[in-house]
Amino acid sequence: MAPIIEIKNLSKRYNITGRKRGYVALRDVITEKLRHPLTALLNLGRSMLGKNGMEIFWALKDINLSVERGEAVGIIGANGAGKSTLLKILSRITPPTEGEIRLNGKLASLLEVGTGFHPELSGRENIYLNGAILGMTRKEIADKFDDIVSFSGIGDFIDTPVKRYSSGMYVRLAFSIAAHIEPDILLVDEVLAVGDAEFQKKCLGKMEEVTGKAGRTILFVSHNMAAVTKLCPTSVLLSHGRIVMTGKTEDVINYYLAEEYKKSSDSEKLLPFKNQDLVIEKFDVTQNGTRTETLDGDRPFEITIKFETLVDLTQFRLGIYVKNSLGSVLFRSTTSDWKPELEKIKRGRHSATLVFPGKLLMPGSYFLNIHAGRFSIINYMAKQSLDRTIVVGASAYFNQAHPAERTEGELLLPSEWKLESVHN
Repeated sequence: MAPIIEIKNLSKRYNITGRKRGYVALRDVITEKLRHPLTALLNLGRSMLGKNGMEIFWALKDINLSVERGEAVGIIGANGAGKSTLLKILSRITPPTEGEIRLNGKLASLLEVGTGFHPELSGRENIYLNGAILGMTRKEIADKFDDIVSFSGIGDFIDTPVKRYSSGMYVRLAFSIAAHIEPDILLVDEVLAVGDAEFQKKCLGKMEEVTGKAGRTILFVSHNMAAVTKLCPTSVLLSHGRIVMTGKTEDVINYYLAEEYKKSSDSEKLLPFKNQDLVIEKFDVTQNGTRTETLDGDRPFEITIKFETLVDLTQFRLGIYVKNSLGSVLFRSTTSDWKPELEKIKRGRHSATLVFPGKLLMPGSYFLNIHAGRFSIINYMAKQSLDRTIVVGASAYFNQAHPAERTEGELLLPSEWKLESVHN
């Protein structure tokens, strides 16, 4: 029997302009061209000669993969590895640049919160809409309707327009539809991370049932290694758009974590970092007692710096700079910010720990950079850098009214507004 998914020499290329611009209205574009006709002609000539600053980015390159009917396959890798691009091509959301895909069955996908939902329609209407898109008759959808609503747990809101749903409600209904309409292939992206822990467990149980009893196929993208291990006997590791490893999930995850640890530990080659006054021995990021660089955005995490002072020091400062993915400093924190007395430190071994509260950072990648020195006297890190890269996941609670909205900035303010009516 032929594999249910066959991917051959699949590649996806994007053309990226080197010059970034914000939104520009059409009238402004026309006005600009009329004001500067020679510049417009010059830019047109550059474009025709291929010199318009375009860069080629291969999101996927030479992907070959076969998936058998009834398999649950995990797809893992760092941010930007090409995982979501692969699922979008399989879902026919975007076409491949090269290669071919053969799908020998009906496919349903759960890629982003609310994908496929019409915001003005109610949950009930969206169930019928999604079922119709996947080729089901109205009777077939009606037969599954009660099970879909029961599993989603949003029965009280089933006739409410989905634009008023929280992100958790979106996920509950979307997953319930995808799991109950009996597709041959189910694609699930990291979207489940939005749901609460109880619902995630429920979803994993349903996916196990879908593959085990119903014999359907699942491709599951997640940064949650425990979930991938539980659901998927086989996994694929992507890195920079290429398949690095395919095999038993435990082996693939161990390889992936070892490689990620090497990357994040590049600066550890500099440890212990020594100078005339100080030895920095360790720099760790932990969450829930486990050393990690992939963090749950809703939970606190902490950094620990272990060091030795070789002499008594005054005006001593040890701390970190937190930078965004572009290297811009978001904030810094040092040991003496709130306790000036810590500027005096005795010779000996020490451990400094800083706890970051949950719901502090927007989802994304950040750099933690150690600062050590004596104020106005010496910067011990002037010629060397000790860094950690962290990846923060999305909060399950922030902006539930409009979960698909792109939110600017890197910091969250976990304080609620107080809104009350004022009567004159």
